[in-house]
Amino acid sequence: MGKLLEGKCALVTGGTRGIGRAVAEALLRAGASVAICGRSGDSVNRAVAELGAIGGKVAGWPADVSNPADVASLFRHIDDQLGGLDILINNAGLGVFASVADMSVEDWRRTIGTNLDGVFYCCHEAIPRFRKRGGGFVINISSLAGRNPFAGGAAYNASKFGLNGFTEAMMLDHRYDNVRAAVIMPGSVDTRFSSQPSGADWKSAPEDIAEAVLDLLRMPERSLVSRIEIRPSKPKKG
Repeated sequence: MGKLLEGKCALVTGGTRGIGRAVAEALLRAGASVAICGRSGDSVNRAVAELGAIGGKVAGWPADVSNPADVASLFRHIDDQLGGLDILINNAGLGVFASVADMSVEDWRRTIGTNLDGVFYCCHEAIPRFRKRGGGFVINISSLAGRNPFAGGAAYNASKFGLNGFTEAMMLDHRYDNVRAAVIMPGSVDTRFSSQPSGADWKSAPEDIAEAVLDLLRMPERSLVSRIEIRPSKPKKG
């Protein structure tokens, strides 16, 4: 791919570990300036230092994407320190798994607030900026749980079903603003730190999802791959 993204600036939410970290690294290697965020200032600082060893420009700030004030502050930092935004990767997410009867109201709100509200807040900040810059790209990291419900997954399923619908509607809203939008729906991904024994070689790797992000960004502007589903080739047999 070389430096296809040279001169571009990307934000990866939840970029300190797992899929987000792999995506941030791939974008840096492709020549983009990269901003990341995470809930913990310490984890953000550590990730920025480690990503900085790759080369290129990387910055990060703590932010809870379920808080619109945090998101607004994050985008102001990007404007001031990186000069604007061209690519938004909405990756921040969490999962709380319990039956509807057993799930607390707070866990429901946290799940929807992070996985769905947070994406809206980030897109709401990004799209006016994209319009001023002549266009941009939003890639939302969803899940196969956004089409396959499962017991105990009411909150998570609802957030990911909603995210898929939101992404497609946003694409229809803003395609003539030269804003492209796509969703990636992974199945099982081994997101544990590499220093820990995996024990899950059958799962997809975070780097596989990062490669899908690059594949979307490689597409000519005349065409849009609006949805990618990724699943392990040989899942563990039950």
